[in-house]
Amino acid sequence: MCKRFSLSADLDEVRDHFGIQRVMYYYKTRYNMSPTQHVPIVLHQDGERVLDEFRWGFIPYWGKDCVNADLNSLRVNPSYRKMAETRRCIIPCNGFYYWRKLGKRMCAVRVVLPEQKMFAVAGLYEIWQDSRKEPLRTCTMMTVQANADIREFDSRMPAILDPEHIDAWLNPSIQNVDELLPLLRTYEQGDMSIYPVTPLVANDEHDNRECIQEMDLQYSWIKP
Repeated sequence: MCKRFSLSADLDEVRDHFGIQRVMYYYKTRYNMSPTQHVPIVLHQDGERVLDEFRWGFIPYWGKDCVNADLNSLRVNPSYRKMAETRRCIIPCNGFYYWRKLGKRMCAVRVVLPEQKMFAVAGLYEIWQDSRKEPLRTCTMMTVQANADIREFDSRMPAILDPEHIDAWLNPSIQNVDELLPLLRTYEQGDMSIYPVTPLVANDEHDNRECIQEMDLQYSWIKP
């Protein structure tokens, strides 16, 4: 399960890369985002591609926070399938964090694409009501089978969309989930890079450029 990611890019870069027409919140660069925090998402709204901020993690009545939604959920879970028909989004990223284990030691690492370029993770969003009947806007990442780069950390990985498939995933006129499932594929190019970073990424409040900087491996180990 992916539990941390970054979007270390300026607003203009994000807007240009994803063709965003309207920004709905005060954007700031994020280096270390974790579940239950508010994270940027891109969705189709009122005929425009919009950048907004939603809480990462569904709060469904049947269980705990759903940070990630497996591809199979769209096939067998009626609630997720209905969501996928009309409430799809993308979650813009440029890196994920994992923890590499070596014996009893652990090392925080960052996984990036070539040149640390931005990419889109397929997501779903929902608006729930909290105990005060106030709307709670939430989102989740779709996951697929992990590729060889990620398999040492997890059996699943975020569903990175091919650039040419972003339009289809966000297109509200496509409501047949079976048409969308082929877009959720394992990223197999094999050109991911993985490098050690500061163990401070384990701290939810540590969100600055230090998180994405490569660290000497001998200083990056932490106790589990």
